[in-house]
Amino acid sequence: MEVGLYTFGDVGTDPATGASVNWQQRLDNLMEEITLADEVGLDFFGLGEHHRPNYAISSPPVVLAGATRVTKSIRLSSAVSVLSSDDPVRVFQQYATVDNLSGGRAELMVGRGSFIESFPLFGYDLRDYDELFEDKLAMLLAIRDKPKLVWPGTKFTPAIEGLGVYPRPVGDLPVWIAVGGTPQSAARAGALGVPMALAIIGGQPRRFAPLADLYRRAAQQAGNADKARVSLNVHGFVGEDSQAAADLFFPAQKAVMDQIGRERGWPPQSRAQYDASIGPEGAMFVGSPAQLVDKILGLKEDLGFDRVGIQMAIGIIEHREMMKAIEVLGTKVAPELRKAG
Repeated sequence: MEVGLYTFGDVGTDPATGASVNWQQRLDNLMEEITLADEVGLDFFGLGEHHRPNYAISSPPVVLAGATRVTKSIRLSSAVSVLSSDDPVRVFQQYATVDNLSGGRAELMVGRGSFIESFPLFGYDLRDYDELFEDKLAMLLAIRDKPKLVWPGTKFTPAIEGLGVYPRPVGDLPVWIAVGGTPQSAARAGALGVPMALAIIGGQPRRFAPLADLYRRAAQQAGNADKARVSLNVHGFVGEDSQAAADLFFPAQKAVMDQIGRERGWPPQSRAQYDASIGPEGAMFVGSPAQLVDKILGLKEDLGFDRVGIQMAIGIIEHREMMKAIEVLGTKVAPELRKAG
């Protein structure tokens, strides 16, 4: 079992203390968080791409390149790169560069993205949302598989006749596909023989089991059963005391989800809803080390994952509290999950 963290680099005002965190401060804090995650033995740290004023990370590979200088063992990943509105050649080159800087520790997680700002920003039409991703994913995997690219050209990408794409990674650059709940996306990931990161931010995680089964069946039918891997990516927070962890995480998590809700027509989150979501069958993984271990292992058989990524930095949480949580995750949660396989 691999255990890690991911974040979007939230900036803004701490709802608990009123303190303000700007882009520079958040990136400074982030380097300390990644350094500590490495020191306490977490397996990976992922950074998400966003183009909104409340996030500090619009270019994950740039930040990850900085993290290569302060870490030794932890794997460094995007979470996710919005491939639909990017250039597959440049994406591959950037992560191959991070891979060389880190001595072979880079990973790439790609997806359509849950926000749409990058599409008009880079000149893409949202009506092409699905087609863009399928086309650029195929091109990215072709670049990964052979150093010289032969590409026929499509509506969105130019023809390339045997040109080299450099640098090459140290080894095989892992490419994960992030899936939010669409059966077609899960089936495609399996058919392509690409690991699937299953993002669960609402509902009951156990209900995602058919999606994981569909992914594995598609992989088997395509002859890719040996390449099938599932990562469980969730929101959560851990502390020595379960009630204190729940109370600390709630204001920051609520502020973010209420803001998104105002944009998308969701009602504000209540404390009762939050408490239900952190319960045994809820989508958030919040509580003591024992509670997180029990909840994760309780889902493992149904979903068949061998990696867990937790987004603990949702909204603004005091940096020293985040550092405590990272230490607890690395020293008390991860070892127990690894023991259980």
